[in-house]
Amino acid sequence: MFKKGIDRKVLGFFALAGCLLLPGQVRAEGPTLSASMGFEFASGDYGTSTKTQSIYLPFTLALAATERLGFSLEIPYVYQSNSAVNTGVILGSGGQMAGMQKEVAAMNGGHGGSGSMSSATPDNYGKSASGLGDITAKAGYVLVPEGELMPRVRPYLFVKFPTGDKNQALGTGAFDEGGAVELFKQIDRWYTFAEAGYTFQGHSSVLPLKDYFSFNAGAGYAVTDALLPMLVVKTSTAPIEGASELVETRLKLKYLVTSRTSIEGYVSKGWTRSSADYGSGIAVSYDF
Repeated sequence: MFKKGIDRKVLGFFALAGCLLLPGQVRAEGPTLSASMGFEFASGDYGTSTKTQSIYLPFTLALAATERLGFSLEIPYVYQSNSAVNTGVILGSGGQMAGMQKEVAAMNGGHGGSGSMSSATPDNYGKSASGLGDITAKAGYVLVPEGELMPRVRPYLFVKFPTGDKNQALGTGAFDEGGAVELFKQIDRWYTFAEAGYTFQGHSSVLPLKDYFSFNAGAGYAVTDALLPMLVVKTSTAPIEGASELVETRLKLKYLVTSRTSIEGYVSKGWTRSSADYGSGIAVSYDF
């Protein structure tokens, strides 16, 4: 039963990814590979009586197969100070901090019962936990390149695999699938982006998961050719029964160290009951 479920999800993902190739075949000079390593910290009570601190360490490989077609794989290591909430519900939107997509989708509520917002077993409540999180694979295609007036339009599809330990609240124990459309436009030194997507969460025996809509947007100004600050707003509807919507603002800074290496960092503030009170992160990326 479980193996059949895996096969169906994986085949479905690659079938949908293949559909992105239909608009046209665009050849690039050759495929390019990039890698990034991040460190993200978040802290909050998420509507409970317990403060939870979490660390998210994503390693991401991204392959630009052509000028328009790209794939990425994010493999995260997760730590949380206790199991009062589950930090495994993550907006999978490409796996790179450059997309400003990662956040802890936290939950409120107590332990046990149908309203529980943690998948940890009773023996693990209150204990810290660490280990592999849920892995996310993504495929995207630039349907419309950026023009003088038109923004770049890039839809993508993703699958989140249940590799995190649900008994330690490091994952949900369920597959997720979804997609989104990204818009990007630069005018002189000003640049903006917007992203709207929908996530179909799988059935979990330990969490009341819900499908959810997400919307992120940001604007920035290139102070120099190497220094790019941006203000970002991230939102989504509640991903868990009993949770509130998620609203977070981020102040992000990207610095191009060389033509191949970049450093990004951010500080964030949450504004709703189920959002992290505050957070921060840094990542280093290298283009091969």
